[in-house]
Amino acid sequence: MSETPFTADLVLTGGTVVTGKTRYRADIAIKDGLIALLGKPETMPAAREIVDVSGKFLLPGAIDMHVHFREPGYTHKEDWRTGTAAAAMGGTTTVFEMPNTNPPTRSVVELRQKQEAARKAHVDFGLYGLLAEDNIDELTGLIEGGVNAFKCFMGNTFGNLPSPSTGAMLEGFEVIAPSGLRISLHAETASIMAWRQQRLMAAGRNDPLAHIAARPAIVAAEAVARAAELAEWTGARIHVLHISSEAELRPLADAKARGVEITGETCPCYLLLDTRDYARLGSVIRVNPPVREASDSEAIWNALRNGVIDMIATDHAPHTPEEKRKEIIWQADCGFPGVETQMPLMLNEVSRGRISLEHYVRISAENPAMAFGLWPAKGRIEPGAEADIAVVDMERTETIRADALHSRGKITPFEGVSVTGIPIHTLVRGRFVQRDRKLIEQTSGWGRQVTAIQRMPAPNPKHVDQTLAACLQGPVVASGASS
Repeated sequence: MSETPFTADLVLTGGTVVTGKTRYRADIAIKDGLIALLGKPETMPAAREIVDVSGKFLLPGAIDMHVHFREPGYTHKEDWRTGTAAAAMGGTTTVFEMPNTNPPTRSVVELRQKQEAARKAHVDFGLYGLLAEDNIDELTGLIEGGVNAFKCFMGNTFGNLPSPSTGAMLEGFEVIAPSGLRISLHAETASIMAWRQQRLMAAGRNDPLAHIAARPAIVAAEAVARAAELAEWTGARIHVLHISSEAELRPLADAKARGVEITGETCPCYLLLDTRDYARLGSVIRVNPPVREASDSEAIWNALRNGVIDMIATDHAPHTPEEKRKEIIWQADCGFPGVETQMPLMLNEVSRGRISLEHYVRISAENPAMAFGLWPAKGRIEPGAEADIAVVDMERTETIRADALHSRGKITPFEGVSVTGIPIHTLVRGRFVQRDRKLIEQTSGWGRQVTAIQRMPAPNPKHVDQTLAACLQGPVVASGASS
C-alpha cells in the first residue's frame, strides 16, 4: 500500500455516499474543512480521528434557502443560536435567512446588524436583502455589502412589510439583474388577498378554512406569471418560494420552457398536509401561503419528481404556542418551525418509496447549491468540496415532539408523527455540529456567511436599452420602427 502524503483531520469509514445520481461505498478523508479523498479503507491516510459509520448513508448536508430566524426584533420566537441549532440537528448545513426582521434588512446598516447577530450560527448561512417599494436606492449598496440574494414580498406576511408595486418590482429587477443574485418571491397578489380577507371578516368568517378562502390559488398563479414576465424582460434570476398549489405549476413550467431563469421550491407541509388536517390542527396549521387540497399536494409531488419544482425548503417560521393557538384565525401568527424536521419527514417518504434517496439529494442539496451559486463548494460529496455532511441512519425511527425541538417555536403541525430516517451526525466544513443526536454547543459561532465569489453570472436581459436607468439618461431610440 502506497502512503498518502498527509494526515487527515477526520476519516468517516464504512458508509455509503449518496449523490443525486447514484450511491456507492466509500470512506471519506477530511482535511482543513474540505473533502480530501474518497476511496476504499486501504487508500485512506492516517487520521487524527476515525469514526465508524458502517451501515449509514452519507448525504451532502441539506441547503435550506428559506428560513426566518427572527433576529433582530423578534427573539422571543427565535434567534440565530437556536435557529441554527435546529438546523444542525436536522442535517441542514447551510441556510439562507429572510429579511423580514425588525428592522428589516433593507439597507447596508441593517445588513451589518444581521451579520453581527449571525455570529452565533452553528451552520453556514446566506443573507437576503429586501426588495421593497421604498428601498430601490439601497439595492446597489446591499449588493456591494454582501447580500447573497434578495427577497420580494408580493403578498403580505409576518412583519406586515408593504408589498411593492409592479413598477417598483420592475425597477428592482433591473437593478439586481446585472449582479446575478437571485430574487426569491413570496408570490401571492396582495390586492386580491386584502379584498377577500376584508369581505370574509365582514361576513364573520373566523374559522381556519377562511384563511384559504382569503388566499385562493389564483393569487399565487397570477403572481408567478407576472414575476416571470418581469424576469424575462430584465434578465433577472428569480426563485418562487413555498409553492402550495397546482395552479402555480403551469406558469412556472411555461416560464422555464421560454428560457426564463426561474426555479421553484416547496415545503413539507404542502406535501404532507391538506384541508382534511384543518379540523384536527385548527390555527396551528395557518401558514402563508395556506395548505390546500389533497389534489394540490399530489400535483406538487409530481412536479417535485419531474423537475418542475427544483428543491425542498422549509419556510422555518417559529412563533410561540400562544401566538399560534387562537380561536379567531386572523389573529393566529402564520408559520411554524421546519428546519429541524424537514430531513426526517422527507427521509420517511424515501422509506415509504415516494422518492429515492438520490432524488432527495438533488432537491435538498445539489439543486439549491447550483441555483444560488454555491456549487461546487457545497451540495456535493467530492474531493475539493466543503465537508458539509449529514450521516443518516435509514433504519432509525423517532417521533416528532415540539418540546424536543431546538427552536424556540415549540409547536408543530407534525406533533406525534413517527419518522424513519434520521440524521445522526451533522458536519459543517468537517466539524461535528451535531453528533449522536446531540447538539455540540461549542460550535455556536462556527457558521460563516457564504462568500461573494460564489455569485452567479447574470443572463442577458431582453430589453437592456429600456431600463429606467437608461431612460433617465435621455430619450429612448426605438429600433426597427416603421414610419
